[in-house]
Amino acid sequence: MSTAGDGTLRSADVVVIGGGQAGLSAAYHLRRRGLVPATARPDNGGTAEGGGTGGPAGSYLVLDGEDGPGGAWRHRWKSLRMSTVNGISDLPGRPQPAVDPDEASSSFLPRYFGGYEHELSLAVERPVKVRSVTREDAEPNGRLRIASTGGDWSARAIINATGSWTRPFWPIYPGRATFQGRQLHVADYVSAEEFRGRHVIVVGGGISAVGLLDEISHVTGTSWFTRREPVWRDTDFDRRAGHNAVALVEERVRQGLPPQSIVAVTGLLWTPALRAAADRGVLERQPMFTGIEPGGVRRADGSFLAADVILWATGFRAELEHLAPLHLRGPGGGIAMDGTQVAAEPRVHLVGYGPSSSTIGANRAGRSAVAGILRLLGGQDKLAGDFVYPS
Repeated sequence: MSTAGDGTLRSADVVVIGGGQAGLSAAYHLRRRGLVPATARPDNGGTAEGGGTGGPAGSYLVLDGEDGPGGAWRHRWKSLRMSTVNGISDLPGRPQPAVDPDEASSSFLPRYFGGYEHELSLAVERPVKVRSVTREDAEPNGRLRIASTGGDWSARAIINATGSWTRPFWPIYPGRATFQGRQLHVADYVSAEEFRGRHVIVVGGGISAVGLLDEISHVTGTSWFTRREPVWRDTDFDRRAGHNAVALVEERVRQGLPPQSIVAVTGLLWTPALRAAADRGVLERQPMFTGIEPGGVRRADGSFLAADVILWATGFRAELEHLAPLHLRGPGGGIAMDGTQVAAEPRVHLVGYGPSSSTIGANRAGRSAVAGILRLLGGQDKLAGDFVYPS
């Protein structure tokens, strides 16, 4: 169900923007702390629940731009199976059901997310795309206006959980527009079969790059280019290593610098499939080419490599354009953060950003953001106590 676009201004205490893993985590903790769906408030055309507008409970709503549950997982390539997907964490309060390791992640995870929303009666409105968030007045404790395709909402605070899938990063390289073959980003990848018989250049040093290199190399020739020499790990990523990696990313966002990806800090983990790919010579990395020409690329040593396809596995940027009217970015190009809270704007929390961009980090960030917002809004003296879900 989507919100009505009839021009009516509706209100909520907290609006969560984005219904992927981070957004659902935030919604879970809001619901658990006693907030009720804003659509149940009488002033929004609903029926009073848990106190409505006159009772003790605050209200929340999730606005999600997707057509259905699952967030970015709805768009992952079909060949990405649950046996090979990287580190999926359970949603808070409900473990994943039994998983068929051969099922596509783009099938299983939307089903898991959808069942979670339904079972816990989370207030998710979709498809609703948020266009902008602005301040309603100059008061530091004033309200925020959320303009969306489903109408406008007024909120006391927002939790932004829009992720990055909708903003693939395409680096600028000399001659890119002259290439006569096909160029695509990981976000547009479907399957290796469409490249059969064509030489494919894969650009990027992350998990997606090496995974797709392995996959595509089974049907055609590949070449791998990265800006830096990849760092490989021979051991599992333990708790201490994870803590140290997250701490490094946290320090960057605390200083207002653009966040690094977690894998940029952790390195790449050897798996049996990648060991086999290395044995086949697939993971022979080349330094980044200096330019692109109509029929291929010019290598760093000046030689020419003919290619039919360039696959850019160059990552994503946080989808934060709708927050631009708030002017959150600082001189360093990033947003200075204090945990999940924007340092200069305590009414705004970012989850799934920087250190919380992993699935485990997103769950923790959702809980942290809700705790911070409840403190901002007056705590449990103004909002209802913990709500216990039925088992």
